Amino acid sequence: MVENGRPRKQFGIVEVTGPSMAPTLAHGDQVLVRYGAAVRPGGVVVLRHPFQQDLLVVKRAVERRPGGAWWVLGDNPYNEAPGDSTVFGPVPAELVLATALVRFRPREEDQRSLRARLSWAASAVRPLRADSSASSRLRAR
Repeated sequence: MVENGRPRKQFGIVEVTGPSMAPTLAHGDQVLVRYGAAVRPGGVVVLRHPFQQDLLVVKRAVERRPGGAWWVLGDNPYNEAPGDSTVFGPVPAELVLATALVRFRPREEDQRSLRARLSWAASAVRPLRADSSASSRLRAR
């Protein structure tokens, strides 16, 4: 793929900030994303905020709306500062940049024992697949 005469990257790493995607993603998690990948209902996506185009947002694509736009929501229903489709409505498909593939949880600095490190290693990397049950659960909110 080429964009503006330069090769466009296919994969990237995005860092999650804030609690809106808890418990799926925590503040500080890093996510491997694939740019231009097909979006499926229930998938975790990276998009440009419709009102602040320089701000990237990580949300769950709940459902496709008429005209190809996506309804996106955070997984955390208790997040007090919603920045999802309940605030800005359906997101045009061209603002959805990437699909999340894998979550990497950073190691805490106080994890010094072998047991703590092994526990972290067992849970640090997790694939993020499209979750249709999450999509239907979020639609019901």
